[in-house]
Amino acid sequence: MSDCCSPKGYRWIFSEKRAHAEARRYRRRGLDPTSRRIADLLKQQGVEGRTLLEVGGGIGAIQIELLKAGITRAVNIELTPTYEGAAQTLLREAGLADRVERRVMDFAEATREVEVADIVILNRVLCCYPDMPKLAGAAADHTREVLLVSFPKERWWTRVVISLGDLALRVGRRQFQIFLHAPDKIIATVERHGLKIVSNETSFFWQVASLRRTALAPGSGHA
Repeated sequence: MSDCCSPKGYRWIFSEKRAHAEARRYRRRGLDPTSRRIADLLKQQGVEGRTLLEVGGGIGAIQIELLKAGITRAVNIELTPTYEGAAQTLLREAGLADRVERRVMDFAEATREVEVADIVILNRVLCCYPDMPKLAGAAADHTREVLLVSFPKERWWTRVVISLGDLALRVGRRQFQIFLHAPDKIIATVERHGLKIVSNETSFFWQVASLRRTALAPGSGHA
């Protein structure tokens, strides 16, 4: 992990207070637009009988929706334990606690400890991690079939928003940084691991790319 983003910084950004607020919002409104788009894209491609790995899934809302749609089992990886209480409560409310394994670890640093899955999701995660190639490559290597990844578009307004956010974090000494990794480099990184882009959709701020495995890449069959 880079010095720019300490465990303390992650715990402050992704706090228990934020987790419970996201859970309340999900109960009232369902998935946010970007998460809903990811879930819809996967449902269109077929999720029945598949396994799911989500890195940085937060409260696990996408997992809940996909489990209801036919996913058999899901694994969620988080960098901090701050989302676990809210996530476990949502799983119990949905009657799905026995079908989700939640683990706290740095996925990019401990890939051999995690099994591959049919579907892998990185939703708004790369912009919170300094080493994009390492995290994106690890996610691709754990994908049997489909990888869904979302990240900020590279536009002048996203650069302004992220720069202002980083400035506020530095002034507050929060030990956290937001990253605007180039979208073409993200996709190229994943494609080098044996996946091929099949769709690439954008909203005002976020870009959602769906990539499918074309052939078994070296190491992709082993956790």
